[in-house]
Amino acid sequence: MNAIVIEHVPLSDLPAAWRSRLATQPGPLSHVTVHLELEANLSVQSDGFDSTPEDPIFGMWRDRHDTADVEQCVRRWRSGRFMGL
Repeated sequence: MNAIVIEHVPLSDLPAAWRSRLATQPGPLSHVTVHLELEANLSVQSDGFDSTPEDPIFGMWRDRHDTADVEQCVRRWRSGRFMGL
């Protein structure tokens, strides 16, 4: 389950349907805490659609041959940081 918590949200920033549900609460409210939970099991489906963005920065390392083995490449990049430990 994934959750998002947003604290101290002004009532005026909430959707009208949410505000109407809170109108039944006793006492004046000015701010609330919003807690959203996602319980859906999402999966990636291949429908033949190319979801690669047209932005040229996306996949900018696609043609690099020295990064074909990602784990080895990252170990090589990080090796200098952890030599003294």
